[in-house]
Amino acid sequence: MLGAGKESPFYIKFVAGAITGGVGSCIGNPFDVLKTLAQTNKGASVPLSALVGRMYKDQGIGGFYRGVEVNIARACVLNATKMGVYDISKGFVSKQTGWSRKDVRTAFSSSFIAGFFMTCTVAPWDMIRTKLMSQPTDQKIYNGFTDCLVKTVKNDGVLSLWRGFVPIWARFAPQATLQLLTLEFLYGVFGFKSI
Repeated sequence: MLGAGKESPFYIKFVAGAITGGVGSCIGNPFDVLKTLAQTNKGASVPLSALVGRMYKDQGIGGFYRGVEVNIARACVLNATKMGVYDISKGFVSKQTGWSRKDVRTAFSSSFIAGFFMTCTVAPWDMIRTKLMSQPTDQKIYNGFTDCLVKTVKNDGVLSLWRGFVPIWARFAPQATLQLLTLEFLYGVFGFKSI
């Protein structure tokens, strides 16, 4: 088993987080595609069965996996950043404040820091993923990740990849805080060592 404890090197912590994110993305990609299509649909709401039928008719099973490569990369980056930065931040916060690694203030502060860095690393992936997944089912605007990235940067500039930074951070900071505080609580309840 891949051990990513306190004493593990930095890269092991990132790899452990990346693996969990990548596997989850493979399983969840069809639902991400359908959610994105439903959210970006113009006009009347389309029932899920109609979205599924249209996608399958226009693109087959492969349509449910469009954007999967960027979705996997996004999840790997997100989870690796969250878990790696959280663990490293706990050491930093603990050292700077004198609080123990198990102190809820340490966990809260470290989670907030992790949320910021998650936003820095994930925003470009979110932008490309959304563009790939929101293409109409009956046409292809982008030929994959690289084409979408190049067209986006060419048309809108590099900084456009971080468009929506503040709202993304406003989502990630509390999300990471709640997830990681809950994880720390459950570790304590079940007798596991804190992260």
